[in-house]
Amino acid sequence: MFENSDAFSGMSSDDLAASRAFYEGVLGLAVEEAGGGLISVQLPKGGAVLIYPKDDHRPATFTVLNFPVDDIDAVVDELVAKGVTMQRYDGMPQDEKGIVRGKAAGQGPDIAWFTDPAGNILSVLSA
Repeated sequence: MFENSDAFSGMSSDDLAASRAFYEGVLGLAVEEAGGGLISVQLPKGGAVLIYPKDDHRPATFTVLNFPVDDIDAVVDELVAKGVTMQRYDGMPQDEKGIVRGKAAGQGPDIAWFTDPAGNILSVLSA
């Protein structure tokens, strides 16, 4: 049914200029104008996330975008050096960097969370 669809994901922001600056300047992703005041964040291996303005934006309470990486420690260090704060969650066994070390415990990938300027939750996880 959707085999030939050029699907994409979307999320809202209450400040598109700040979102664009974050995705381009901090995360190093290409961002394009998508018409109608929207922006399209180009993902590293294809696909895109459309970000649209919403005055009454409320960020989701769950992860909306995940970035698998080869070296989670290096990426977390680089994000923190660029001013990103890693999120901490009660009850999660996070280390001093904010990383849950699931891989060593055989319980999934190592993962850490952070937010974009609109409060949307993103993660970096071991590939």
